[in-house]
Amino acid sequence: MFVTRLISGIILVILALITMGYGEILLLLTLMGLSLVGYLELTKASGVRKNTDTLKQDKVTEQTMQSVNGLEIVGILGILAYYGFLYGSEYVTLDRHFLILFAIILLFMATMFVYVFAFPKFRSEQVMSAFFSFVYAPVCLSFIYLTRQLEIGIYVVWLILLCSWGCDTCAYAVGILIGKHKMSPHLSPKKSIEGAVGGVVGAIALGALYGLYVEEKVLQAENIVPVFAVICGIGALISMVGDLAASAIKRNHDIKDYGKLIPGHGGVMDRFDSVIFTAPIIYFLAMILLA
Repeated sequence: MFVTRLISGIILVILALITMGYGEILLLLTLMGLSLVGYLELTKASGVRKNTDTLKQDKVTEQTMQSVNGLEIVGILGILAYYGFLYGSEYVTLDRHFLILFAIILLFMATMFVYVFAFPKFRSEQVMSAFFSFVYAPVCLSFIYLTRQLEIGIYVVWLILLCSWGCDTCAYAVGILIGKHKMSPHLSPKKSIEGAVGGVVGAIALGALYGLYVEEKVLQAENIVPVFAVICGIGALISMVGDLAASAIKRNHDIKDYGKLIPGHGGVMDRFDSVIFTAPIIYFLAMILLA
Protein backbone atom coordinates (compact mmCIF):
# COMPACT_ATOMS: atom_id res chain seq x y z
CA MET A 1 0.00 0.00 0.00
CA PHE A 2 2.81 2.43 0.85
CA VAL A 3 4.53 1.86 -2.50
CA THR A 4 1.23 2.37 -4.34
CA ARG A 5 0.55 5.61 -2.44
CA LEU A 6 4.09 6.80 -3.10
CA ILE A 7 3.90 6.14 -6.84
CA SER A 8 0.48 7.78 -7.07
CA GLY A 9 1.75 10.75 -5.08
CA ILE A 10 4.74 11.21 -7.38
CA ILE A 11 2.49 11.07 -10.44
CA LEU A 12 0.14 13.64 -8.89
CA VAL A 13 3.05 16.00 -8.18
CA ILE A 14 4.30 15.65 -11.77
CA LEU A 15 0.82 16.35 -13.15
CA ALA A 16 0.52 19.36 -10.83
CA LEU A 17 3.86 20.72 -12.05
CA ILE A 18 2.77 20.37 -15.66
CA THR A 19 -0.78 21.69 -15.41
CA MET A 20 -0.21 24.47 -12.87
CA GLY A 21 3.03 25.47 -14.53
CA TYR A 22 1.43 25.77 -17.95
CA GLY A 23 -1.88 27.15 -16.71
CA GLU A 24 -4.46 28.40 -19.22
CA ILE A 25 -6.76 25.86 -20.90
CA LEU A 26 -4.74 22.83 -19.75
CA LEU A 27 -5.20 23.70 -16.09
CA LEU A 28 -8.83 24.66 -16.64
CA LEU A 29 -9.69 21.34 -18.31
CA THR A 30 -7.82 19.36 -15.64
CA LEU A 31 -9.72 21.11 -12.85
CA MET A 32 -13.00 20.64 -14.70
CA GLY A 33 -12.32 16.90 -14.92
CA LEU A 34 -11.45 16.71 -11.22
CA SER A 35 -14.56 18.75 -10.42
CA LEU A 36 -16.85 16.38 -12.31
CA VAL A 37 -15.42 13.36 -10.51
CA GLY A 38 -15.42 15.09 -7.12
CA TYR A 39 -19.01 16.26 -7.61
CA LEU A 40 -20.25 12.75 -8.40
CA GLU A 41 -18.29 11.32 -5.46
CA LEU A 42 -20.02 13.79 -3.14
CA THR A 43 -23.51 13.27 -4.56
CA LYS A 44 -23.13 9.52 -4.24
CA ALA A 45 -21.78 9.77 -0.68
CA SER A 46 -24.39 12.27 0.51
CA GLY A 47 -27.41 10.40 -0.84
CA VAL A 48 -28.36 12.43 -3.91
CA ARG A 49 -28.38 9.22 -5.93
CA LYS A 50 -30.57 7.23 -3.53
CA ASN A 51 -34.22 6.73 -4.37
CA THR A 52 -36.81 8.35 -2.12
CA ASP A 53 -38.11 5.06 -0.75
CA THR A 54 -34.60 4.21 0.48
CA LEU A 55 -34.28 7.60 2.15
CA LYS A 56 -37.58 7.16 3.96
CA GLN A 57 -36.64 3.70 5.18
CA ASP A 58 -33.10 4.84 6.02
CA LYS A 59 -31.65 1.61 4.64
CA VAL A 60 -28.66 2.15 2.40
CA THR A 61 -27.05 -0.54 0.25
CA GLU A 62 -25.26 -0.46 -3.08
CA GLN A 63 -28.27 -2.18 -4.65
CA THR A 64 -30.56 0.73 -3.79
CA MET A 65 -28.35 3.28 -5.54
CA GLN A 66 -29.64 4.64 -8.82
CA SER A 67 -27.62 5.66 -11.83
CA VAL A 68 -26.97 9.38 -12.38
CA ASN A 69 -30.27 11.17 -11.86
CA GLY A 70 -31.81 14.49 -12.90
CA LEU A 71 -30.25 16.48 -10.08
CA GLU A 72 -26.79 15.19 -10.97
CA ILE A 73 -27.31 15.83 -14.68
CA VAL A 74 -28.12 19.45 -13.89
CA GLY A 75 -25.00 19.57 -11.72
CA ILE A 76 -22.81 18.14 -14.48
CA LEU A 77 -24.17 20.65 -16.99
CA GLY A 78 -23.68 23.37 -14.38
CA ILE A 79 -20.02 22.40 -13.95
CA LEU A 80 -19.44 22.51 -17.70
CA ALA A 81 -21.17 25.91 -17.92
CA TYR A 82 -19.29 27.24 -14.89
CA TYR A 83 -15.87 26.39 -16.30
CA GLY A 84 -17.01 27.65 -19.68
CA PHE A 85 -17.82 30.98 -18.05
CA LEU A 86 -14.39 31.07 -16.43
CA TYR A 87 -12.68 30.48 -19.76
CA GLY A 88 -14.95 32.93 -21.57
CA SER A 89 -14.29 35.64 -19.00
CA GLU A 90 -10.93 36.17 -20.69
CA TYR A 91 -12.69 37.37 -23.82
CA VAL A 92 -15.66 39.40 -22.54
CA THR A 93 -15.96 42.68 -20.69
CA LEU A 94 -18.06 41.23 -17.86
CA ASP A 95 -16.35 40.97 -14.49
CA ARG A 96 -15.16 37.44 -13.70
CA HIS A 97 -16.59 37.53 -10.19
CA PHE A 98 -19.97 38.50 -11.64
CA LEU A 99 -19.83 35.46 -13.94
CA ILE A 100 -18.96 33.17 -11.01
CA LEU A 101 -21.91 34.44 -8.97
CA PHE A 102 -24.18 34.21 -12.01
CA ALA A 103 -23.18 30.58 -12.64
CA ILE A 104 -23.79 29.61 -9.00
CA ILE A 105 -27.24 31.24 -8.91
CA LEU A 106 -28.10 29.72 -12.29
CA LEU A 107 -27.22 26.25 -11.00
CA PHE A 108 -29.27 26.86 -7.86
CA MET A 109 -32.30 27.88 -9.90
CA ALA A 110 -31.92 24.90 -12.26
CA THR A 111 -31.69 22.52 -9.30
CA MET A 112 -34.87 23.95 -7.82
CA PHE A 113 -36.63 23.58 -11.18
CA VAL A 114 -35.81 19.87 -11.16
CA TYR A 115 -37.00 19.58 -7.56
CA VAL A 116 -40.32 21.31 -8.27
CA PHE A 117 -41.24 19.77 -11.60
CA ALA A 118 -40.12 16.25 -10.66
CA PHE A 119 -41.85 16.36 -7.26
CA PRO A 120 -42.05 14.11 -5.29
CA LYS A 121 -39.18 12.19 -6.92
CA PHE A 122 -36.53 14.03 -4.89
CA ARG A 123 -36.50 15.02 -1.25
CA SER A 124 -35.32 18.42 -0.03
CA GLU A 125 -32.16 16.95 1.55
CA GLN A 126 -31.16 15.52 -1.83
CA VAL A 127 -31.61 18.93 -3.48
CA MET A 128 -29.55 20.66 -0.80
CA SER A 129 -26.84 18.00 -1.03
CA ALA A 130 -26.68 18.40 -4.82
CA PHE A 131 -26.20 22.17 -4.58
CA PHE A 132 -23.75 21.78 -1.69
CA SER A 133 -21.70 19.28 -3.76
CA PHE A 134 -21.48 21.79 -6.62
CA VAL A 135 -20.13 24.56 -4.39
CA TYR A 136 -17.90 22.24 -2.36
CA ALA A 137 -15.86 20.61 -5.12
CA PRO A 138 -16.23 22.37 -8.53
CA VAL A 139 -16.43 25.97 -7.32
CA CYS A 140 -13.72 25.69 -4.68
CA LEU A 141 -11.37 23.78 -7.00
CA SER A 142 -11.79 26.49 -9.65
CA PHE A 143 -9.92 28.92 -7.39
CA ILE A 144 -6.72 27.11 -8.33
CA TYR A 145 -7.27 28.39 -11.88
CA LEU A 146 -8.31 31.83 -10.64
CA THR A 147 -5.17 32.07 -8.50
CA ARG A 148 -3.02 31.00 -11.46
CA GLN A 149 -4.59 33.80 -13.52
CA LEU A 150 -3.52 36.54 -11.08
CA GLU A 151 -0.77 38.95 -12.13
CA ILE A 152 1.89 36.91 -10.31
CA GLY A 153 -0.28 33.82 -10.17
CA ILE A 154 2.40 31.60 -11.67
CA TYR A 155 4.23 31.97 -8.34
CA VAL A 156 1.30 32.33 -5.93
CA VAL A 157 -0.56 29.22 -7.13
CA TRP A 158 2.10 26.93 -5.62
CA LEU A 159 1.22 28.22 -2.16
CA ILE A 160 -1.99 26.17 -2.41
CA LEU A 161 0.00 22.93 -2.51
CA LEU A 162 2.54 24.15 0.05
CA CYS A 163 -0.30 24.94 2.46
CA SER A 164 -2.23 21.71 2.01
CA TRP A 165 0.15 18.91 1.06
CA GLY A 166 3.09 20.54 2.88
CA CYS A 167 1.08 20.95 6.07
CA ASP A 168 -0.21 17.38 5.81
CA THR A 169 3.31 15.96 5.40
CA CYS A 170 4.78 18.01 8.26
CA ALA A 171 1.84 17.21 10.53
CA TYR A 172 2.21 13.50 9.82
CA ALA A 173 5.96 13.55 10.56
CA VAL A 174 5.62 15.53 13.80
CA GLY A 175 2.62 13.48 14.90
CA ILE A 176 4.52 10.23 14.42
CA LEU A 177 7.48 11.56 16.40
CA ILE A 178 5.88 13.36 19.36
CA GLY A 179 2.11 13.27 18.90
CA LYS A 180 0.28 12.44 22.15
CA HIS A 181 -2.85 14.59 22.45
CA LYS A 182 -5.71 13.78 20.08
CA MET A 183 -6.94 16.73 18.05
CA SER A 184 -10.26 15.25 16.91
CA PRO A 185 -10.68 11.72 18.28
CA HIS A 186 -14.13 11.18 16.76
CA LEU A 187 -13.22 12.27 13.25
CA SER A 188 -9.56 11.35 12.89
CA PRO A 189 -8.12 9.47 15.88
CA LYS A 190 -4.59 9.45 14.44
CA LYS A 191 -4.29 13.24 14.21
CA SER A 192 -2.68 14.97 17.18
CA ILE A 193 -2.47 18.54 18.44
CA GLU A 194 1.33 18.33 18.25
CA GLY A 195 1.04 17.21 14.64
CA ALA A 196 -1.32 20.09 13.84
CA VAL A 197 1.11 22.62 15.31
CA GLY A 198 3.97 21.00 13.41
CA GLY A 199 1.95 21.15 10.21
CA VAL A 200 1.25 24.87 10.56
CA VAL A 201 4.84 25.69 11.53
CA GLY A 202 6.13 23.54 8.69
CA ALA A 203 3.83 25.27 6.19
CA ILE A 204 4.98 28.69 7.40
CA ALA A 205 8.61 27.63 6.99
CA LEU A 206 7.94 26.28 3.50
CA GLY A 207 6.15 29.50 2.56
CA ALA A 208 9.02 31.63 3.86
CA LEU A 209 11.65 29.56 2.02
CA TYR A 210 9.64 29.68 -1.17
CA GLY A 211 9.13 33.43 -0.70
CA LEU A 212 12.88 33.88 -0.27
CA TYR A 213 13.48 32.14 -3.59
CA VAL A 214 10.80 34.16 -5.37
CA GLU A 215 11.98 37.44 -3.84
CA GLU A 216 15.64 37.00 -4.76
CA LYS A 217 15.54 34.98 -7.97
CA VAL A 218 12.35 35.97 -9.71
CA LEU A 219 10.42 39.07 -8.65
CA GLN A 220 13.01 41.13 -6.79
CA ALA A 221 10.02 42.39 -4.78
CA GLU A 222 9.91 43.46 -1.15
CA ASN A 223 7.98 41.78 1.68
CA ILE A 224 7.29 38.62 -0.30
CA VAL A 225 8.84 36.39 2.40
CA PRO A 226 6.60 37.48 5.33
CA VAL A 227 3.53 37.66 3.11
CA PHE A 228 4.05 34.15 1.76
CA ALA A 229 4.72 32.88 5.30
CA VAL A 230 1.47 34.44 6.59
CA ILE A 231 -0.53 33.09 3.65
CA CYS A 232 0.85 29.60 4.20
CA GLY A 233 0.18 29.73 7.93
CA ILE A 234 -3.46 30.71 7.47
CA GLY A 235 -3.84 28.29 4.57
CA ALA A 236 -2.45 25.44 6.68
CA LEU A 237 -5.06 26.03 9.38
CA ILE A 238 -7.82 26.04 6.78
CA SER A 239 -6.45 22.92 5.08
CA MET A 240 -6.80 20.91 8.30
CA VAL A 241 -10.43 21.94 8.56
CA GLY A 242 -10.92 20.80 4.97
CA ASP A 243 -9.39 17.43 5.76
CA LEU A 244 -11.61 16.94 8.80
CA ALA A 245 -14.72 18.17 6.98
CA ALA A 246 -14.29 15.52 4.28
CA SER A 247 -13.76 12.91 7.00
CA ALA A 248 -16.91 14.03 8.80
CA ILE A 249 -19.01 13.48 5.68
CA LYS A 250 -17.55 10.01 5.25
CA ARG A 251 -18.28 9.10 8.86
CA ASN A 252 -21.84 10.44 8.62
CA HIS A 253 -22.45 8.13 5.68
CA ASP A 254 -20.32 5.17 6.81
CA ILE A 255 -17.94 5.05 3.86
CA LYS A 256 -14.19 4.48 3.88
CA ASP A 257 -13.22 6.31 0.68
CA TYR A 258 -15.06 8.56 -1.75
CA GLY A 259 -13.79 6.60 -4.75
CA LYS A 260 -11.00 4.53 -6.25
CA LEU A 261 -9.68 6.85 -8.96
CA ILE A 262 -6.25 7.39 -7.35
CA PRO A 263 -4.59 4.10 -6.29
CA GLY A 264 -3.61 4.13 -2.64
CA HIS A 265 -5.39 7.41 -1.98
CA GLY A 266 -9.04 6.86 -2.90
CA GLY A 267 -11.06 9.38 -4.85
CA VAL A 268 -10.65 13.03 -5.74
CA MET A 269 -12.32 14.09 -2.49
CA ASP A 270 -9.93 11.89 -0.50
CA ARG A 271 -6.77 13.35 -2.04
CA PHE A 272 -7.86 16.95 -2.65
CA ASP A 273 -9.95 17.51 0.49
CA SER A 274 -7.52 20.01 1.99
CA VAL A 275 -6.68 21.64 -1.37
CA ILE A 276 -10.39 22.29 -1.97
CA PHE A 277 -10.60 24.34 1.23
CA THR A 278 -7.25 26.04 0.80
CA ALA A 279 -7.57 27.28 -2.79
CA PRO A 280 -10.25 29.97 -2.22
CA ILE A 281 -8.45 31.26 0.89
CA ILE A 282 -5.13 31.59 -0.94
CA TYR A 283 -6.85 33.43 -3.78
CA PHE A 284 -8.49 36.01 -1.52
CA LEU A 285 -5.41 36.42 0.68
CA ALA A 286 -3.32 37.01 -2.43
CA MET A 287 -5.85 39.58 -3.65
CA ILE A 288 -5.65 41.39 -0.30
CA LEU A 289 -1.98 41.07 0.66
CA LEU A 290 -0.34 41.20 -2.77
CA ALA A 291 -2.49 43.88 -4.38
